[in-house]
Amino acid sequence: MLDNLVDLNIGDWVLKARVPEGDGPHPVILMVHGWTGDERSMWVFAPRLTRTALLVAMRAPYVSKHPEIGGYSWVAERVDGWSSLDDFAPALEAFSGLIAALPDHLAGDFSRFGLMGFSQGAAFSFAYSLQNRARVERLAALAGFMPAGVGDLSASRPLDGLPVYIAHGTQDETVPIARAREAAELAAAAGAQVATCETDTGHKIGAQCARELAEFFK
Repeated sequence: MLDNLVDLNIGDWVLKARVPEGDGPHPVILMVHGWTGDERSMWVFAPRLTRTALLVAMRAPYVSKHPEIGGYSWVAERVDGWSSLDDFAPALEAFSGLIAALPDHLAGDFSRFGLMGFSQGAAFSFAYSLQNRARVERLAALAGFMPAGVGDLSASRPLDGLPVYIAHGTQDETVPIARAREAAELAAAAGAQVATCETDTGHKIGAQCARELAEFFK
């Protein structure tokens, strides 16, 4: 299920993509890894995703500084607590530049795309969507959280009409389930159309949620 994978380097970005058969532009799903991950981390979800979509996974721009695991991060310095919109700001700017460059390298429709983020990558995906609602077609936040400090979103409704799928394990000790439930409430207040899935798992996605994820992106 992981045939047609290509490796790309665009500026400082390192990416891996699954290219559908046929001519483009193809619908696009961008896959955003979590803290200590890289461009290879999200492919465990790829067999669940529609074969007609161009899948693109990119390596985050910062080294994670984890002393044992290594990997990469969407914030330059990991803070105690939960990363904020300000923490993500430099990576968000770089990410926007990458999206602008991608049509020169891959036959996808990058005017609107799906976002799927895991853990810190889910928070980063929320941060991008809050600032770029018109570009995001749907958002899946897996084992993640809403960035800290977003405030009251009910007045501006920055996610108005956005389909959002939040999947989480009730036994998650890395990102407690309370963070996912808070994210669902905040996303709904921001105008999103929120669906949730909880399974009795740790910091990963259970089988039922994985099946629902496939339907969400079908």
